[in-house]
Amino acid sequence: MNRRKFLRFAAGATSLGLAGCTGDAVKKGSGDGELAASSKELGDLPEIKWDMPTSWPANLETIQGGAIVFAEEVGKLTGGRFTITVHESGKLIPGLEVLQNVESGAYNIGHSAGYHYTGKAELAAFGAGMPFGLNARQQNAWLYEGGGLEMLQNAYIKRFGVINFPCGNTGGQMGGWFNKELRSAEDLKGLKMRIPGLGGRVMNRLGVAVQQIPGGEIYQALQTGAIDATEWVGPHDDLTLGFPEVAKFYYYPGWHETGTTLEVQVNKAAYDKLPELYRQAIQAASFKADAITLARYDKLNPAALKKIEASGKIKILPYPDDILNKAHDAAFSLYGELAGADPDFKSLFDSWSEFRSGSARWFNLAEAAMIRFNGSRV
Repeated sequence: MNRRKFLRFAAGATSLGLAGCTGDAVKKGSGDGELAASSKELGDLPEIKWDMPTSWPANLETIQGGAIVFAEEVGKLTGGRFTITVHESGKLIPGLEVLQNVESGAYNIGHSAGYHYTGKAELAAFGAGMPFGLNARQQNAWLYEGGGLEMLQNAYIKRFGVINFPCGNTGGQMGGWFNKELRSAEDLKGLKMRIPGLGGRVMNRLGVAVQQIPGGEIYQALQTGAIDATEWVGPHDDLTLGFPEVAKFYYYPGWHETGTTLEVQVNKAAYDKLPELYRQAIQAASFKADAITLARYDKLNPAALKKIEASGKIKILPYPDDILNKAHDAAFSLYGELAGADPDFKSLFDSWSEFRSGSARWFNLAEAAMIRFNGSRV
């Protein structure tokens, strides 16, 4: 099938999926809905079945649901011949070891976030989002139109033998749940907190003992006192995971993850062996899941926040200014050190930083002012 024909049926299938995607869509099997291509159109293209481990709990229809949207769309775009089965964190492998298993070829594909793998290469953080970085729209603009994705994919191929595609975004996040009130940066010292990636490195510089814990294990860690604080995403996921039951102070903003991109990670050798149609299906399905995941978070978070507020048991508080200022300075000091040690990190940082500067001015002028005004009138 030629590219023009593929793009016609891919666009049709994607618009069909978007129009029919409701809150129940995540529960549907890959066989539901109209297939985008018939057997006649596909000719003799092969039947392929891949398992896809993720870093997410099965009960989150947002972040895990995005992985399912992706897998279902790949099936539709390939007439059911390319089947990807999604597995929750811990089902096949530990949730924080997705990239390692895709890199080794143990699994051909996975769904995760780059910040989990900064221990392998700090530049992976750019794929998810940097502390004090870009919001969801800015992140997509830098990745898709600002050259960020091409640079990042080249770096992933070079470092891991993996090609990555944006496949979901959480939007803005909350700062985290704490079991005590924070009045200054001094109150962070000695706290045990679950926070991944470069955000964790920053918190460590502020005196926090940073822990790496998969999402499905955070509740128990907070309940037992193994950790004193955690971040995850925002009100909907946090409520679903039960955090208001085990911590009473809820801080904002989520400076550590300002618009976090999730990603599909594909073993490059396995990707190159796929028919061109299947490679295009992966890209198109990733794009659809990217949009739907963000839309779900933006729909679900307001109602969840209202429920948390209505309980009367949770104090929702802004981070003290000195925490934000010290975290900001620590973050950019860290970036300078990493750029000095890794030319690939520096190239990405230079591109990201220039884009961030110009975009911040525009968004502050046009977007933030309107958001503040509307917020003051509701």
